Amino acid sequence: MPKVFRPRPLEPTTGKLTLAMIKGLYQCWLFCFLWFLGVGLGFTQSKENHSWKGFQRIDFTVSGYKARLVKPVKAAPGKPWLWRARFPDWHTQIDSLLLTQGYHIAYVNTNDMYGSPKAMKVWDEFYAKLRQRYGLHEKVALSGVSRGGLFVYNWAKANPDKVACIYAEAPVCDFKSWPLGSGKGIGSPSDWKKLKQEYGFKTEKEALDYADIPLNGLAVLAKARIPVLHTVSTVDEVVPYEENTQKLLTDYVALGGPITIVPCTRNLRLHGHHFTIDEPGYIVDFITYHSQKKLPLSAAKFHNHRNGLKNSRLVFERSKKGRVAFLGGSITYNPGWRDSVTTYLKKRFPQTVFEFIEAGIPSMGSTPSSFRLKRDVLSTGRIDLLFVEAAVNDAANRRSAKEQVRAMEGLVRNLRRNNAEADILMMHFVDPDKMARYREGKTPEVIQNHEKVAEYYGVPSLNLAKEVTERIDKGEFSWEKDFQNLHPSPFGQGVFARSIIRLLDDAYTGYIDADDKVQAYGMPPPLDRFNYQYGKLIGIEQAKRGKGWSVDPNWQPTDTKGTRANYVHVPMLISNTPGAKLRFRFKGKAVGIAIAAGPDAGIIEFRIDGGRWQKQDLYTSWSKHLHLPWFYTLAAELEDDTHELEIRLMANPTNERKESTCRIRYFFVNGEAMDALKKH
Repeated sequence: MPKVFRPRPLEPTTGKLTLAMIKGLYQCWLFCFLWFLGVGLGFTQSKENHSWKGFQRIDFTVSGYKARLVKPVKAAPGKPWLWRARFPDWHTQIDSLLLTQGYHIAYVNTNDMYGSPKAMKVWDEFYAKLRQRYGLHEKVALSGVSRGGLFVYNWAKANPDKVACIYAEAPVCDFKSWPLGSGKGIGSPSDWKKLKQEYGFKTEKEALDYADIPLNGLAVLAKARIPVLHTVSTVDEVVPYEENTQKLLTDYVALGGPITIVPCTRNLRLHGHHFTIDEPGYIVDFITYHSQKKLPLSAAKFHNHRNGLKNSRLVFERSKKGRVAFLGGSITYNPGWRDSVTTYLKKRFPQTVFEFIEAGIPSMGSTPSSFRLKRDVLSTGRIDLLFVEAAVNDAANRRSAKEQVRAMEGLVRNLRRNNAEADILMMHFVDPDKMARYREGKTPEVIQNHEKVAEYYGVPSLNLAKEVTERIDKGEFSWEKDFQNLHPSPFGQGVFARSIIRLLDDAYTGYIDADDKVQAYGMPPPLDRFNYQYGKLIGIEQAKRGKGWSVDPNWQPTDTKGTRANYVHVPMLISNTPGAKLRFRFKGKAVGIAIAAGPDAGIIEFRIDGGRWQKQDLYTSWSKHLHLPWFYTLAAELEDDTHELEIRLMANPTNERKESTCRIRYFFVNGEAMDALKKH
């Protein structure tokens, strides 16, 4: 038997109004009130038809096709919506009731396209536009009246992950039944001729053999458990029940799909094809039950597309080559979401040959990333798309708000200075501190700072910290049992991947003109004139070493403590001699050292251009158990000129630390090393 959807029964009568009754009366009153405003008082509509029964209506076009979106007074959580495939002003009481419950109602006029592949391309763009511009839920309720069945089923089968449910009224499920009329139906010769032209059929046989009709390929919908509701007339002579809905019902149930059929018998007209919907509230209940209450949060509300990712899409589609880089800390370094994203890109662009650059190093935040961008990402050539994250480590490493903006801005400007067409996607990952801040109603400072840069430069971003917090609070999963850690379980990696892929899928969907070209991103005046836009790593051979400093060409610890990639079995400039000095000349606004800060990390003194000596303790909160890569910025607001850094090692700093060592992997500058300058 097909699954029958039954709305919740009324509460037993007790002489008192229950909460459900009050809610129902309120919705009824609100609907009547809005109807009265929009119809009973003759609400004046503009020539652009920017109102619909008292609700705001937005008219626009998609690739030249007229479209509209009717907005509720207040959107329901998650912004659910109904998409009308055809006849948007037929049986509108369902739309009106949904609007009172916070639903958006959408429609694009592809009327004479009969659900053809060309129509589906317009639908894809319409969906992407509504998601991106209005933040509507990623899963939509589809509504197809009569020939609208061709549209909703063809699109749903191609996009089962984007469909919450399907409601259809006397739907066409086989165009041989209508408009051809090869069975019991009346048929429409003029529509059959137009349909064959629209689909590009050259012969009658080609049309009859065409398999991509609603009756076929239903397994993908059944597997996704997409609920279906049809209202029909069993005496319909235009779209015969036996040739359309009854066949679909039999096949869908056999495949395990949930479907409900509601026969309608009142006020039959047009050879039984038109009829009165006996209980529109029943249909509204079906749509709201399946498209809102049981759905997880929409990932779209945590995405900000800004200037989009159009450049990388054009390169991937047209050149058939793509270079994609992943830059960040351990969340980027570890396997998981990154692997899923690379798999997605290869499937999304199957003709494209990709090169993926894995530049994640544990513990690294925005400051290291801005200085190592050139060596770790751009040294082997230009890229088309950069994934970057630093919110977790910037906060954990206690980088100042000024440093967070300065470093992230420097990274963006550094990339655009060297690779102006590259797209960037900025990601904010989750940790318990960020979850606590969101539950206090506040945005974590580091996310505010990174978003300030993203907004200023039009960089797309997604807030996984907020998304995970809200999904946990909604009861979708738990931190302790499911996510487990800021380096998440496979389940948590899947949450990350789904959200990132959803953003990419939305960004890479929609129409592109043949004459669209890759455009260089502009470079506005900087937010911070000391940003690290000229950041780079400089080899230790550029330093002038004094007595007590030496280079170990293949350093590795002897204390069994942990290490990080690229900071072990590599050359290190090392001293454990108190008073040992070195000099490093450079031109630029900032200078620092990248070190391995282990249990024996000491304290250095440093000065710029013979100025006052300053102290810097190299020991970190994690040094007791790990030779941690750490970037110490020693000066960041220098004039853009030639400077000299001097470093000397202090004596044993504490009783607890028996040794005082400095191990330098790189110098880093916001400019150039002097020896490097001489070579140009």
